[in-house]
Amino acid sequence: MKAARILALIGLAVGLLLVALWYSGALSGLERWAADQQREAQTLMAGALRRLRAGEPGATVALLSICFGYGVVHAIGPGHGKVLIGGYGFGTQVPLARLAGLSIAASLAQSLVAVVLVASGISLLNLSRERLTALSEDHMADLSAILIGCVGLWLIWRGIRQVLVAARPTPAHHHHDDHHHHHHHHDETCGCGHSHGPSVEEVARTRSLRDAVLLIAGIAIRPCTGALFLLILTWRMGIFGQGVAGAFAMGLGTAVVSLAVAGLSVWARRGGMAMLPQEGRFAEMARWLPGVMQLAAGSVVALVAIALLR
Repeated sequence: MKAARILALIGLAVGLLLVALWYSGALSGLERWAADQQREAQTLMAGALRRLRAGEPGATVALLSICFGYGVVHAIGPGHGKVLIGGYGFGTQVPLARLAGLSIAASLAQSLVAVVLVASGISLLNLSRERLTALSEDHMADLSAILIGCVGLWLIWRGIRQVLVAARPTPAHHHHDDHHHHHHHHDETCGCGHSHGPSVEEVARTRSLRDAVLLIAGIAIRPCTGALFLLILTWRMGIFGQGVAGAFAMGLGTAVVSLAVAGLSVWARRGGMAMLPQEGRFAEMARWLPGVMQLAAGSVVALVAIALLR
């Protein structure tokens, strides 16, 4: 038990250290490296596309590998997706498996948005590469920032509600009322004809679905510029199918980093929860902790959204 708590606290320390490094600009060297790698990958991509059009064997595999690598280095650089996944994972009681699924779904949805944008932008609106990139960078980026802000505000609102619930004194007469109610146990089978409101599971399901939609939309609505570059080139070269495959390979590369962030955020949250023992004099403070953590995560996400809008 003690080892599990120490491990959880290490997760919190690692998470806080990374956030502090990111905010202080200490990771700017890593961001520059990622940007250089992306430029290099774009050059390699163009070469692979030329080989592909010339019908060279192995060119498709080479292209997909380069695209996957591009997705990984692109995700290492500064990005809104990691903030959203990390903030949501730290602030809410989301199971790691669900957060991992959301991370992968958001990355692949981002690739899908790029495909739809390029296919409709060129075939229906006859937009140039510059116009398409500007559309993504300006208008869709703003829309993404607004959705991210909504997730932040939603987490803040839920955090405030949790703190208010924790602030209420636990009434001593509550147990008496519970005991009194046992004469008529209400459930779906009690046959009294009343609908006793949605169950806890139903509420949780609805909430997690709403969260999932907001989270995926916030990340996906701003497509990766590398995917746009690839898709526009392959459209012009008449090999759009391979471009689509490459865009999804990029999405999987991005998902690798998102999954690491998801794992770290859940680990850090467990560390936060392990800070205070659940019994003894700290038990009262422990009741406040989930709400405070959700408030903190929502505030960070909202601040990032404001910065993105600027």
